[in-house]
Amino acid sequence: MTSPGLKTPALTSRLPNVGTTIFTVMSALATEHQAVNLGQGFPDFDCDPALLDAVTQAMQAGHNQYPPMPGVPALRQAMAAKMQALYGLRCDPVSEITVTAGATQAIFTALLAVVHPGDEVIVLEPCYDSYVPNIELAGGVPVRVPLTPGTFRPDFGRIAAAMTSRTRAIIINSPHNPSGTVWSAADMLRLQELLAPTDVLLISDEVYEHMVFDGQLHQSAARFAGLAARAFIVSSFGKTYHVTGWKVGTVVAPAAFTAEFRKVHQFNVFTVNTPMQHALAAYMASPAPYLELGAFYQRKRDLFREGLAQTRFRMLPGEGTYFQCVDISALAVPERDLSEADFCQWLTQEIGVAAIPLSAFYGDGFDQRVVRFCFAKKDDTLREALKRLSRL
Repeated sequence: MTSPGLKTPALTSRLPNVGTTIFTVMSALATEHQAVNLGQGFPDFDCDPALLDAVTQAMQAGHNQYPPMPGVPALRQAMAAKMQALYGLRCDPVSEITVTAGATQAIFTALLAVVHPGDEVIVLEPCYDSYVPNIELAGGVPVRVPLTPGTFRPDFGRIAAAMTSRTRAIIINSPHNPSGTVWSAADMLRLQELLAPTDVLLISDEVYEHMVFDGQLHQSAARFAGLAARAFIVSSFGKTYHVTGWKVGTVVAPAAFTAEFRKVHQFNVFTVNTPMQHALAAYMASPAPYLELGAFYQRKRDLFREGLAQTRFRMLPGEGTYFQCVDISALAVPERDLSEADFCQWLTQEIGVAAIPLSAFYGDGFDQRVVRFCFAKKDDTLREALKRLSRL
């Protein structure tokens, strides 16, 4: 690309420790080896055709130019109605809800809006891989607190010990990626009690909010007045409606928070895909798709777990999300003694099923013999994966 004799200046990386994400690496490896890709978290089935029809109708109706910067009013109104109906939170669609280009952008923008150089932000490991780079790009200092190994439940003693006068925010994620753990009402009340005497902000990543199983309720930060008053609550239409490639999400936050959030949002994204917003607003007229999502994914979870029960994988509890974690230490193959990352490469190349090592979600690469599968797949895809895994 550079002509001979011309100099390309050297760059000092803002993220010197960041390379290609594990999800990209494993998906490319799966494609190369024609493996069943249970690694990256996206469905291999399509969304409701009615939602696609709504996009077409929006385009044909002329909704193809910039929408308002905070989002299409009808979509923000639909989100406000949902937040009140499900969680009892009254929020103003004009001043407290913003449509974002997916949940990842929402979290990054929230951090850019509130974190100043040197501020500390607590993350609970294992955690989604964007959190720490986002904090660092905002000039903050990530403070890593481990969830309890094995159960992945919050350790409030360790969280309290990590809080200092420099703590600006804490990021939580329930239902939790990668473990599938769901925080209880008692957990949320304990967090509310812990934060009450502080000025620590909460970023609550709730993208799997409708994927909660076995009769449990999703305990949104919106249900707890003391948390909602200090929270950016992040949701994802992509996860909820099987359209991850649309990259549309929302942030609900108090008006003062939202004002600061939008100052950043308008200069790093400005607006979000117009016809998709109109389509989602129309589609949300019926709550059935998100109310029935838990049962839909629980059937897939149960199918997958029934198959895994015939193998030597040891399943961890799967309370929510569309991920299932398994312990590999009892497998009958010598590769069980590989690192999680090397095991996943071997599994993809030799067995033909891609998974994600849990160590990728820890800053220090903590290895506990656990890998993550995604069961947001067609039943036939899951059966083929299980057939291949039965060799182990």
